[in-house]
Amino acid sequence: MASTLAAMFDLDDVRVATPPTVDELELRPPRLAPPDTLASLCTVDPYERAAHTYGKSYRDVVRALRRDFSRPPDVVAFPRDESGLVAILDWCASIGAAAIPYGGGSSVVGGVECDVGDDSRGVVTIDLRDLDRVLDVDQVSRAARIQAGTYGPALEDQLRPHGLTLRHFPQSFEFSTLGGWLATRAGGHYATLMTHIDDLVESLRVVTPRGVVESRRLPGSGAGPSPDRLFLGSEGTLGVITEAWMRVQERPRFRASATATFTDFSTGVDATRALAQSGLYPSNCRLIDATEALVMGVGNGAAHILLVAFESADHPVDPWIDRAVECARDHGGTVDDTSIRRGSGEETPREGIADAWRNAFLRAPYTRDSLVKMGMINETFETAITWDGFESLHDSVVSAVHDALRSVDAENGVITCRFTHVYPDGPAPYFTVVAPGRSGAELEQWAAVKAAAGEAIIAAGGTITHHHAVGRDHRPWYDRQRPPLFAETLRAAKRTLDPDGLLNPGVLIDP
Repeated sequence: MASTLAAMFDLDDVRVATPPTVDELELRPPRLAPPDTLASLCTVDPYERAAHTYGKSYRDVVRALRRDFSRPPDVVAFPRDESGLVAILDWCASIGAAAIPYGGGSSVVGGVECDVGDDSRGVVTIDLRDLDRVLDVDQVSRAARIQAGTYGPALEDQLRPHGLTLRHFPQSFEFSTLGGWLATRAGGHYATLMTHIDDLVESLRVVTPRGVVESRRLPGSGAGPSPDRLFLGSEGTLGVITEAWMRVQERPRFRASATATFTDFSTGVDATRALAQSGLYPSNCRLIDATEALVMGVGNGAAHILLVAFESADHPVDPWIDRAVECARDHGGTVDDTSIRRGSGEETPREGIADAWRNAFLRAPYTRDSLVKMGMINETFETAITWDGFESLHDSVVSAVHDALRSVDAENGVITCRFTHVYPDGPAPYFTVVAPGRSGAELEQWAAVKAAAGEAIIAAGGTITHHHAVGRDHRPWYDRQRPPLFAETLRAAKRTLDPDGLLNPGVLIDP
Protein backbone atom coordinates (compact mmCIF):
# COMPACT_ATOMS: atom_id res chain seq x y z
CA MET A 1 0.00 0.00 0.00
CA ALA A 2 2.85 2.38 0.82
CA SER A 3 4.32 1.83 -2.63
CA THR A 4 0.95 2.46 -4.26
CA LEU A 5 0.46 5.71 -2.34
CA ALA A 6 3.96 6.91 -3.17
CA ALA A 7 3.23 6.42 -6.87
CA MET A 8 -0.31 7.87 -6.69
CA PHE A 9 0.74 11.09 -4.96
CA ASP A 10 4.30 11.35 -6.36
CA LEU A 11 5.90 10.98 -2.94
CA ASP A 12 9.56 10.12 -2.41
CA ASP A 13 8.95 8.01 0.65
CA VAL A 14 5.99 6.74 2.66
CA ARG A 15 6.83 5.55 6.15
CA VAL A 16 4.53 3.52 8.36
CA ALA A 17 4.10 4.77 11.92
CA THR A 18 4.21 2.30 14.80
CA PRO A 19 1.20 2.13 17.14
CA PRO A 20 1.90 2.84 20.80
CA THR A 21 2.15 0.29 23.54
CA VAL A 22 0.60 0.91 26.95
CA ASP A 23 4.02 1.18 28.56
CA GLU A 24 4.83 4.23 26.39
CA LEU A 25 1.80 6.22 27.53
CA GLU A 26 1.83 8.80 30.29
CA LEU A 27 -1.73 8.83 31.56
CA ARG A 28 -2.70 11.38 34.16
CA PRO A 29 -3.43 9.81 37.56
CA PRO A 30 -7.08 8.96 38.18
CA ARG A 31 -8.94 11.76 39.92
CA LEU A 32 -11.55 9.32 41.23
CA ALA A 33 -11.56 6.17 43.31
CA PRO A 34 -14.67 3.99 43.22
CA PRO A 35 -16.22 3.11 46.58
CA ASP A 36 -15.65 -0.39 47.91
CA THR A 37 -19.19 -1.38 46.92
CA LEU A 38 -18.36 -0.71 43.25
CA ALA A 39 -14.71 -1.76 43.21
CA SER A 40 -15.46 -5.10 41.52
CA LEU A 41 -17.25 -3.28 38.65
CA CYS A 42 -14.61 -0.62 38.05
CA THR A 43 -11.00 -0.44 36.94
CA VAL A 44 -8.24 2.13 36.63
CA ASP A 45 -6.08 -0.27 34.61
CA PRO A 46 -3.92 1.77 32.18
CA TYR A 47 -4.86 -0.39 29.20
CA GLU A 48 -8.60 0.01 29.78
CA ARG A 49 -8.27 3.73 30.40
CA ALA A 50 -6.25 4.19 27.21
CA ALA A 51 -8.55 1.96 25.17
CA HIS A 52 -11.60 3.97 26.29
CA THR A 53 -10.03 7.39 25.67
CA TYR A 54 -11.04 7.63 22.01
CA GLY A 55 -13.42 6.26 19.44
CA LYS A 56 -12.29 5.42 15.90
CA SER A 57 -12.35 8.72 14.01
CA TYR A 58 -9.46 9.96 11.89
CA ARG A 59 -8.60 12.49 14.58
CA ASP A 60 -8.70 9.75 17.24
CA VAL A 61 -6.27 7.54 15.35
CA VAL A 62 -3.85 10.40 14.67
CA ARG A 63 -3.78 11.43 18.34
CA ALA A 64 -3.29 7.84 19.43
CA LEU A 65 -0.37 7.42 17.03
CA ARG A 66 1.11 10.60 18.50
CA ARG A 67 0.83 9.05 21.99
CA ASP A 68 -1.54 11.84 23.01
CA PHE A 69 -3.84 10.38 25.65
CA SER A 70 -4.14 13.58 27.64
CA ARG A 71 -7.83 13.10 28.51
CA PRO A 72 -8.41 9.48 29.47
CA PRO A 73 -11.36 8.44 31.61
CA ASP A 74 -10.49 8.37 35.27
CA VAL A 75 -12.39 5.12 35.80
CA VAL A 76 -13.86 2.54 33.43
CA ALA A 77 -16.95 0.79 34.78
CA PHE A 78 -18.29 -2.57 33.63
CA PRO A 79 -21.75 -3.11 35.16
CA ARG A 80 -22.93 -6.70 35.03
CA ASP A 81 -26.63 -5.89 35.29
CA GLU A 82 -29.01 -2.95 35.61
CA SER A 83 -28.60 -2.70 39.37
CA GLY A 84 -24.88 -2.24 38.91
CA LEU A 85 -25.49 0.43 36.27
CA VAL A 86 -27.87 2.28 38.59
CA ALA A 87 -25.30 2.17 41.40
CA ILE A 88 -22.61 3.58 39.09
CA LEU A 89 -24.85 6.43 37.94
CA ASP A 90 -25.79 7.20 41.55
CA TRP A 91 -22.10 7.34 42.48
CA CYS A 92 -21.37 9.70 39.55
CA ALA A 93 -24.24 11.94 40.67
CA SER A 94 -23.01 11.98 44.27
CA ILE A 95 -19.53 13.19 43.31
CA GLY A 96 -20.39 15.28 40.24
CA ALA A 97 -18.50 13.09 37.76
CA ALA A 98 -19.40 12.86 34.08
CA ALA A 99 -20.65 9.48 32.84
CA ILE A 100 -20.00 8.48 29.23
CA PRO A 101 -21.79 5.42 27.77
CA TYR A 102 -19.26 3.72 25.52
CA GLY A 103 -21.01 1.12 23.35
CA GLY A 104 -18.30 -0.60 21.34
CA GLY A 105 -16.21 2.56 20.98
CA SER A 106 -16.57 2.67 17.19
CA SER A 107 -17.75 6.30 17.07
CA VAL A 108 -16.16 8.30 14.25
CA VAL A 109 -17.58 11.66 15.42
CA GLY A 110 -16.10 12.12 18.89
CA GLY A 111 -19.16 10.62 20.54
CA VAL A 112 -17.31 8.72 23.31
CA GLU A 113 -14.42 11.10 23.89
CA CYS A 114 -13.75 12.29 27.45
CA ASP A 115 -13.75 15.95 26.43
CA VAL A 116 -16.25 17.16 29.02
CA GLY A 117 -14.74 20.52 30.00
CA ASP A 118 -12.19 21.52 32.60
CA ASP A 119 -14.75 21.93 35.39
CA SER A 120 -15.53 18.22 35.63
CA ARG A 121 -14.51 16.47 38.82
CA GLY A 122 -13.76 13.37 36.79
CA VAL A 123 -15.01 11.05 34.05
CA VAL A 124 -16.39 7.54 34.32
CA THR A 125 -16.73 5.64 31.05
CA ILE A 126 -19.49 3.01 31.23
CA ASP A 127 -18.93 -0.11 29.12
CA LEU A 128 -21.86 -2.57 28.91
CA ARG A 129 -19.89 -5.40 27.35
CA ASP A 130 -21.00 -7.79 30.10
CA LEU A 131 -24.66 -7.26 29.10
CA ASP A 132 -24.12 -9.42 26.04
CA ARG A 133 -26.97 -11.90 25.72
CA VAL A 134 -30.06 -12.54 23.68
CA LEU A 135 -32.46 -12.94 26.59
CA ASP A 136 -35.64 -14.08 24.87
CA VAL A 137 -36.84 -15.07 21.43
CA ASP A 138 -40.47 -14.81 20.33
CA GLN A 139 -40.67 -17.10 17.32
CA VAL A 140 -44.38 -16.37 16.78
CA SER A 141 -43.97 -12.59 16.56
CA ARG A 142 -40.44 -12.89 15.17
CA ALA A 143 -38.76 -10.68 17.77
CA ALA A 144 -35.91 -10.99 20.25
CA ARG A 145 -35.07 -9.26 23.54
CA ILE A 146 -31.38 -8.41 23.38
CA GLN A 147 -29.04 -6.75 25.87
CA ALA A 148 -27.45 -3.54 24.68
CA GLY A 149 -23.83 -4.58 25.20
CA THR A 150 -24.08 -7.42 22.66
CA TYR A 151 -21.61 -7.03 19.81
CA GLY A 152 -22.73 -7.66 16.24
CA PRO A 153 -21.09 -11.08 15.70
CA ALA A 154 -22.24 -12.39 19.10
CA LEU A 155 -25.77 -11.18 18.44
CA GLU A 156 -25.95 -13.05 15.13
CA ASP A 157 -24.34 -16.15 16.66
CA GLN A 158 -27.06 -16.29 19.32
CA LEU A 159 -29.89 -15.80 16.82
CA ARG A 160 -28.56 -18.32 14.29
CA PRO A 161 -29.66 -21.48 16.17
CA HIS A 162 -33.22 -20.12 15.99
CA GLY A 163 -32.93 -19.68 12.22
CA LEU A 164 -33.18 -15.91 12.71
CA THR A 165 -31.12 -12.81 12.00
CA LEU A 166 -31.33 -9.11 12.83
CA ARG A 167 -29.74 -8.42 9.44
CA HIS A 168 -28.19 -5.14 10.58
CA PHE A 169 -24.63 -4.92 9.31
CA PRO A 170 -23.00 -1.49 9.64
CA GLN A 171 -19.39 -1.29 8.55
CA SER A 172 -18.45 -1.31 12.24
CA PHE A 173 -20.39 -4.56 12.78
CA GLU A 174 -17.44 -6.45 14.26
CA PHE A 175 -16.66 -3.80 16.90
CA SER A 176 -20.01 -2.20 17.71
CA THR A 177 -22.96 -3.08 19.92
CA LEU A 178 -26.72 -3.06 19.75
CA GLY A 179 -26.85 -0.24 22.29
CA GLY A 180 -24.44 1.82 20.22
CA TRP A 181 -26.49 1.25 17.08
CA LEU A 182 -29.64 2.40 18.85
CA ALA A 183 -28.04 5.42 20.51
CA THR A 184 -26.62 6.65 17.19
CA ARG A 185 -29.43 5.59 14.83
CA ALA A 186 -26.95 3.49 12.87
CA GLY A 187 -27.44 2.66 9.21
CA GLY A 188 -27.17 -0.99 8.31
CA HIS A 189 -27.41 -3.62 5.62
CA TYR A 190 -30.47 -2.55 3.71
CA ALA A 191 -30.17 0.16 1.05
CA THR A 192 -33.94 0.67 0.99
CA LEU A 193 -36.88 0.33 3.40
CA MET A 194 -35.25 -0.73 6.73
CA THR A 195 -32.21 1.49 6.31
CA HIS A 196 -31.72 2.47 9.97
CA ILE A 197 -31.78 0.50 13.21
CA ASP A 198 -34.88 2.56 14.09
CA ASP A 199 -36.94 0.43 11.73
CA LEU A 200 -36.10 -2.75 13.65
CA VAL A 201 -37.05 -1.55 17.15
CA GLU A 202 -40.12 -2.94 18.89
CA SER A 203 -39.43 -1.44 22.35
CA LEU A 204 -36.59 -0.02 24.45
CA ARG A 205 -35.51 -0.14 28.08
CA VAL A 206 -33.39 2.80 29.25
CA VAL A 207 -31.80 3.60 32.61
CA THR A 208 -31.67 7.35 33.29
CA PRO A 209 -30.39 9.23 36.36
CA ARG A 210 -34.06 9.74 37.29
CA GLY A 211 -35.15 6.11 36.86
CA VAL A 212 -36.04 3.51 34.23
CA VAL A 213 -38.02 4.21 31.08
CA GLU A 214 -39.42 1.17 29.26
CA SER A 215 -41.72 1.43 26.27
CA ARG A 216 -44.54 -1.01 25.65
CA ARG A 217 -43.78 -3.78 23.19
CA LEU A 218 -46.03 -3.21 20.17
CA PRO A 219 -45.85 -3.65 16.39
CA GLY A 220 -47.00 -0.04 16.03
CA SER A 221 -48.81 2.65 17.95
CA GLY A 222 -50.44 6.02 17.33
CA ALA A 223 -50.54 6.93 21.01
CA GLY A 224 -48.81 10.30 21.00
CA PRO A 225 -45.10 10.91 20.33
CA SER A 226 -43.11 7.68 20.49
CA PRO A 227 -40.99 7.24 23.63
CA ASP A 228 -38.59 5.10 21.61
CA ARG A 229 -37.91 7.99 19.25
CA LEU A 230 -36.76 10.15 22.15
CA PHE A 231 -33.90 7.77 22.95
CA LEU A 232 -33.05 6.60 19.44
CA GLY A 233 -30.19 8.88 18.40
CA SER A 234 -29.82 10.40 21.88
CA GLU A 235 -26.12 9.36 21.91
CA GLY A 236 -26.02 8.59 25.63
CA THR A 237 -27.12 12.08 26.70
CA LEU A 238 -30.56 11.15 28.10
CA GLY A 239 -30.01 7.66 29.46
CA VAL A 240 -28.22 4.36 29.00
CA ILE A 241 -30.04 1.86 26.78
CA THR A 242 -29.80 -1.54 28.48
CA GLU A 243 -31.94 -3.79 26.30
CA ALA A 244 -34.41 -3.77 23.44
CA TRP A 245 -36.99 -5.95 21.79
CA MET A 246 -35.88 -6.08 18.16
CA ARG A 247 -37.71 -7.25 15.05
CA VAL A 248 -35.81 -10.19 13.59
CA GLN A 249 -36.43 -12.30 10.51
CA GLU A 250 -35.71 -15.65 8.99
CA ARG A 251 -32.30 -15.98 7.44
CA PRO A 252 -32.32 -15.29 3.68
CA ARG A 253 -32.27 -18.33 1.40
CA PHE A 254 -32.77 -16.76 -2.02
CA ARG A 255 -30.46 -14.16 -3.49
CA ALA A 256 -29.83 -12.44 -6.78
CA SER A 257 -27.49 -9.63 -7.80
CA ALA A 258 -26.25 -7.76 -10.85
CA THR A 259 -23.72 -5.10 -11.76
CA ALA A 260 -24.33 -2.23 -14.18
CA THR A 261 -21.70 0.20 -15.46
CA PHE A 262 -22.16 3.75 -16.70
CA THR A 263 -19.83 6.05 -18.60
CA ASP A 264 -21.50 9.11 -17.05
CA PHE A 265 -22.11 9.51 -13.29
CA SER A 266 -25.32 11.53 -13.76
CA THR A 267 -26.77 8.73 -15.88
CA GLY A 268 -25.99 6.30 -13.09
CA VAL A 269 -27.75 8.65 -10.66
CA ASP A 270 -30.85 8.63 -12.90
CA ALA A 271 -30.84 4.83 -13.01
CA THR A 272 -30.45 4.61 -9.24
CA ARG A 273 -33.34 7.03 -8.73
CA ALA A 274 -35.51 4.97 -11.06
CA LEU A 275 -34.76 1.84 -9.00
CA ALA A 276 -35.41 3.66 -5.73
CA GLN A 277 -38.80 4.81 -7.03
CA SER A 278 -39.75 1.54 -8.73
CA GLY A 279 -41.19 -0.21 -5.69
CA LEU A 280 -38.73 -3.09 -6.11
CA TYR A 281 -36.88 -2.16 -2.87
CA PRO A 282 -33.55 -3.92 -3.43
CA SER A 283 -31.55 -4.92 -0.36
CA ASN A 284 -28.48 -3.36 -1.98
CA CYS A 285 -28.54 -0.46 -4.41
CA ARG A 286 -25.11 1.14 -4.29
CA LEU A 287 -23.82 3.56 -6.93
CA ILE A 288 -20.01 3.95 -6.86
CA ASP A 289 -18.25 6.64 -8.84
CA ALA A 290 -15.37 5.67 -11.08
CA THR A 291 -12.66 7.11 -8.85
CA GLU A 292 -13.88 5.23 -5.80
CA ALA A 293 -14.15 2.05 -7.86
CA LEU A 294 -10.51 2.49 -8.86
CA VAL A 295 -9.31 3.28 -5.34
CA MET A 296 -11.22 0.31 -3.92
CA GLY A 297 -9.81 -2.04 -6.56
CA VAL A 298 -13.14 -2.88 -8.23
CA GLY A 299 -12.78 -0.84 -11.43
CA ASN A 300 -10.34 0.79 -13.82
CA GLY A 301 -11.42 4.37 -13.19
CA ALA A 302 -13.31 4.67 -16.46
CA ALA A 303 -16.75 3.45 -15.43
CA HIS A 304 -19.21 4.20 -12.64
CA ILE A 305 -20.67 1.07 -11.07
CA LEU A 306 -24.16 0.29 -9.77
CA LEU A 307 -24.48 -2.79 -7.56
CA VAL A 308 -28.01 -4.16 -7.12
CA ALA A 309 -29.07 -7.14 -5.02
CA PHE A 310 -32.22 -8.77 -3.68
CA GLU A 311 -32.73 -11.41 -1.00
CA SER A 312 -35.62 -13.29 0.59
CA ALA A 313 -36.24 -16.07 3.07
CA ASP A 314 -39.56 -16.88 1.42
CA HIS A 315 -39.33 -16.89 -2.36
CA PRO A 316 -36.95 -16.72 -5.31
CA VAL A 317 -36.16 -13.15 -6.34
CA ASP A 318 -35.47 -13.71 -10.04
CA PRO A 319 -38.30 -11.46 -11.30
CA TRP A 320 -37.00 -8.61 -9.15
CA ILE A 321 -33.42 -8.80 -10.43
CA ASP A 322 -34.67 -9.17 -14.01
CA ARG A 323 -36.69 -5.96 -13.69
CA ALA A 324 -33.78 -4.15 -12.02
CA VAL A 325 -31.47 -5.12 -14.88
CA GLU A 326 -34.05 -3.94 -17.38
CA CYS A 327 -34.34 -0.65 -15.53
CA ALA A 328 -30.57 -0.11 -15.50
CA ARG A 329 -30.33 -0.82 -19.22
CA ASP A 330 -33.26 1.50 -19.93
CA HIS A 331 -31.23 4.29 -18.34
CA GLY A 332 -28.06 3.72 -20.35
CA GLY A 333 -26.35 1.16 -18.17
CA THR A 334 -24.37 -1.79 -19.44
CA VAL A 335 -25.09 -5.07 -17.70
CA ASP A 336 -22.96 -8.04 -18.66
CA ASP A 337 -25.07 -11.17 -18.36
CA THR A 338 -22.19 -12.88 -16.55
CA SER A 339 -22.57 -10.34 -13.71
CA ILE A 340 -26.11 -11.52 -12.95
CA ARG A 341 -25.99 -13.98 -10.05
CA ARG A 342 -28.84 -16.10 -8.75
CA GLY A 343 -28.82 -18.67 -6.02
CA SER A 344 -30.35 -20.19 -2.95
CA GLY A 345 -29.02 -21.53 0.31
CA GLU A 346 -27.30 -20.04 3.33
CA GLU A 347 -24.10 -19.21 1.47
CA THR A 348 -24.73 -18.21 -2.11
CA PRO A 349 -21.43 -18.08 -4.05
CA ARG A 350 -20.23 -14.54 -4.77
CA GLU A 351 -17.69 -13.46 -7.34
CA GLY A 352 -16.85 -10.67 -9.75
CA ILE A 353 -17.17 -6.94 -9.10
CA ALA A 354 -19.85 -7.33 -6.41
CA ASP A 355 -17.68 -9.70 -4.38
CA ALA A 356 -14.59 -7.52 -4.84
CA TRP A 357 -16.56 -4.52 -3.58
CA ARG A 358 -17.93 -6.45 -0.62
CA ASN A 359 -14.45 -7.50 0.44
CA ALA A 360 -13.09 -3.97 -0.01
CA PHE A 361 -16.00 -2.57 2.01
CA LEU A 362 -15.32 -4.93 4.92
CA ARG A 363 -11.60 -4.12 4.83
CA ALA A 364 -12.14 -0.34 4.61
CA PRO A 365 -11.80 0.49 8.35
CA TYR A 366 -8.53 -1.45 8.51
CA THR A 367 -7.37 0.22 5.30
CA ARG A 368 -8.19 3.62 6.82
CA ASP A 369 -6.02 2.92 9.85
CA SER A 370 -3.16 1.88 7.58
CA LEU A 371 -3.53 5.10 5.57
CA VAL A 372 -3.33 7.16 8.75
CA LYS A 373 -0.18 5.29 9.82
CA MET A 374 1.31 6.32 6.48
CA GLY A 375 0.61 10.00 7.07
CA MET A 376 -2.42 10.26 4.80
CA ILE A 377 -5.46 12.44 5.45
CA ASN A 378 -8.47 10.14 5.15
CA GLU A 379 -11.98 11.29 6.02
CA THR A 380 -15.55 10.57 5.06
CA PHE A 381 -18.62 12.81 4.90
CA GLU A 382 -22.03 11.18 4.68
CA THR A 383 -25.29 13.01 4.17
CA ALA A 384 -28.73 12.72 2.59
CA ILE A 385 -30.50 15.06 0.19
CA THR A 386 -33.59 15.01 -2.02
CA TRP A 387 -33.03 13.94 -5.60
CA ASP A 388 -33.66 17.43 -6.94
CA GLY A 389 -30.89 18.80 -4.72
CA PHE A 390 -28.26 16.10 -5.21
CA GLU A 391 -26.42 17.49 -8.23
CA SER A 392 -25.95 20.88 -6.59
CA LEU A 393 -24.85 19.30 -3.29
CA HIS A 394 -22.41 16.98 -5.04
CA ASP A 395 -20.81 19.79 -7.03
CA SER A 396 -20.62 22.05 -3.96
CA VAL A 397 -19.01 19.44 -1.72
CA VAL A 398 -16.46 18.37 -4.34
CA SER A 399 -15.55 21.98 -5.11
CA ALA A 400 -15.32 22.99 -1.43
CA VAL A 401 -13.14 20.00 -0.54
CA HIS A 402 -10.78 20.58 -3.47
CA ASP A 403 -10.46 24.25 -2.44
CA ALA A 404 -9.74 23.19 1.13
CA LEU A 405 -7.12 20.67 0.01
CA ARG A 406 -5.38 23.37 -2.02
CA SER A 407 -5.44 25.71 0.98
CA VAL A 408 -3.57 23.16 3.10
CA ASP A 409 -1.05 22.15 0.41
CA ALA A 410 -2.72 18.84 -0.41
CA GLU A 411 -4.11 19.74 -3.81
CA ASN A 412 -3.31 16.34 -5.31
CA GLY A 413 -5.77 14.61 -2.97
CA VAL A 414 -8.76 12.73 -4.34
CA ILE A 415 -12.45 12.87 -3.39
CA THR A 416 -14.88 10.09 -4.26
CA CYS A 417 -18.61 9.53 -3.88
CA ARG A 418 -20.96 6.59 -3.51
CA PHE A 419 -24.54 6.05 -2.40
CA THR A 420 -24.88 3.98 0.77
CA HIS A 421 -28.69 4.06 0.94
CA VAL A 422 -31.41 5.30 -1.41
CA TYR A 423 -34.96 6.44 -0.83
CA PRO A 424 -37.77 7.24 -3.26
CA ASP A 425 -37.21 10.92 -2.50
CA GLY A 426 -33.41 11.04 -2.34
CA PRO A 427 -30.01 9.37 -1.91
CA ALA A 428 -27.52 9.16 0.97
CA PRO A 429 -24.21 10.20 -0.63
CA TYR A 430 -20.98 9.18 1.09
CA PHE A 431 -17.85 11.15 0.19
CA THR A 432 -14.32 9.94 0.87
CA VAL A 433 -11.14 12.05 0.83
CA VAL A 434 -7.59 10.71 0.60
CA ALA A 435 -4.65 13.10 0.47
CA PRO A 436 -1.03 13.15 1.60
CA GLY A 437 -0.70 14.86 4.97
CA ARG A 438 2.01 17.23 6.10
CA SER A 439 3.94 15.72 8.99
CA GLY A 440 2.84 17.26 12.27
CA ALA A 441 0.04 19.27 10.62
CA GLU A 442 -2.35 16.46 9.71
CA LEU A 443 -5.03 17.46 12.23
CA GLU A 444 -5.05 21.06 11.05
CA GLN A 445 -5.34 19.89 7.44
CA TRP A 446 -8.12 17.49 8.40
CA ALA A 447 -10.00 20.23 10.28
CA ALA A 448 -9.93 22.52 7.24
CA VAL A 449 -11.29 19.81 4.97
CA LYS A 450 -13.90 18.72 7.51
CA ALA A 451 -15.14 22.29 7.98
CA ALA A 452 -15.33 22.93 4.24
CA ALA A 453 -17.37 19.79 3.65
CA GLY A 454 -19.69 20.49 6.59
CA GLU A 455 -20.36 24.04 5.40
CA ALA A 456 -21.05 22.88 1.84
CA ILE A 457 -23.44 20.14 2.99
CA ILE A 458 -25.49 22.43 5.22
CA ALA A 459 -25.57 25.24 2.63
CA ALA A 460 -26.84 22.82 -0.01
CA GLY A 461 -29.70 21.62 2.20
CA GLY A 462 -28.29 18.22 3.20
CA THR A 463 -28.11 16.70 6.66
CA ILE A 464 -24.80 16.89 8.50
CA THR A 465 -25.04 13.15 9.10
CA HIS A 466 -27.14 10.33 7.69
CA HIS A 467 -25.86 7.54 9.94
CA HIS A 468 -22.56 8.47 11.63
CA ALA A 469 -24.30 10.47 14.39
CA VAL A 470 -23.49 13.94 15.75
CA GLY A 471 -21.04 13.43 18.60
CA ARG A 472 -18.76 16.40 19.23
CA ASP A 473 -17.35 16.68 15.71
CA HIS A 474 -20.67 17.52 14.03
CA ARG A 475 -22.08 19.76 16.77
CA PRO A 476 -21.44 23.12 15.00
CA TRP A 477 -23.53 22.07 12.00
CA TYR A 478 -26.13 20.11 13.94
CA ASP A 479 -26.83 23.20 16.04
CA ARG A 480 -27.67 25.04 12.81
CA GLN A 481 -29.62 22.20 11.23
CA ARG A 482 -32.11 21.54 14.02
CA PRO A 483 -34.99 24.00 14.63
CA PRO A 484 -34.26 26.34 17.58
CA LEU A 485 -37.48 25.47 19.40
CA PHE A 486 -36.65 21.77 19.09
CA ALA A 487 -33.28 22.47 20.69
CA GLU A 488 -35.12 23.99 23.66
CA THR A 489 -37.35 20.93 23.83
CA LEU A 490 -34.32 18.64 23.83
CA ARG A 491 -32.69 20.65 26.60
CA ALA A 492 -35.91 20.40 28.62
CA ALA A 493 -35.86 16.60 28.22
CA LYS A 494 -32.23 16.61 29.34
CA ARG A 495 -33.12 18.60 32.47
CA THR A 496 -35.90 16.15 33.29
CA LEU A 497 -34.03 12.90 32.72
CA ASP A 498 -30.51 14.02 33.67
CA PRO A 499 -30.92 17.09 35.91
CA ASP A 500 -27.26 17.19 36.94
CA GLY A 501 -25.99 16.95 33.34
CA LEU A 502 -23.93 13.83 34.03
CA LEU A 503 -24.43 11.95 30.79
CA ASN A 504 -22.01 12.60 27.91
CA PRO A 505 -21.68 16.37 28.35
CA GLY A 506 -21.15 18.29 25.11
CA VAL A 507 -22.81 15.75 22.81
CA LEU A 508 -25.99 16.93 21.03
CA ILE A 509 -26.57 19.71 23.59
CA ASP A 510 -24.56 21.56 26.20
CA PRO A 511 -25.07 20.65 29.90
